[in-house]
Amino acid sequence: MRRIAFGCDHVGFILKEDILAHLRARGIEVVDKGTWSPERTDYPHFASAVAQAVIAGEAESGILICGTGVGISITANKFPGIRAVVCSEPYSAQLSRQHNDTNILAFGSRVVGLELAKMIVDAWLDAAFEGGRHQTRVEAIGAIEHARI
Repeated sequence: MRRIAFGCDHVGFILKEDILAHLRARGIEVVDKGTWSPERTDYPHFASAVAQAVIAGEAESGILICGTGVGISITANKFPGIRAVVCSEPYSAQLSRQHNDTNILAFGSRVVGLELAKMIVDAWLDAAFEGGRHQTRVEAIGAIEHARI
C-alpha cells in the first residue's frame, strides 16, 4: 500500500478532509502531519513535518496545501532530497513526476477548487519517473543541493 504524508496550514484545511478521503478511496495510507483545525497557524511547521517524513522513509511522498502552495513548497524544498512542486493544473503535476521525480506535491486552496485539486493529485500519483535523460538532470539538482557555494 502506498503511504503519503500530508500537511496543510489553516488555509489548506478547507480542502484537507476531502483530499484525505480521496487518497484513502484510492487505497493510499495517509500520514497526517496536521494541521488539525482551521485556527491560524504557520505553514513552515507542516511543510517541515512532511519533508522529514519523506526523507525518513515514513512516507514515500507527500502532499502539502496552503493558500497558494508557494510558501509551503518553498519550505519543503529547503530539505535535502526533497523535490517539491506547486501545481495549479494536472499537466504540470504529471510532468513534474515524469521529468523531475518530484516527491512532494503542493497546491493552493485559494487557487484551485476541490475537483481540480483531485485531478492534480491523480495526475501526480498516476505518473512515474521516466529516468533516461531526466535522470542526469535530477542528479545535477542533487549535486547543486549538496554543493557548498
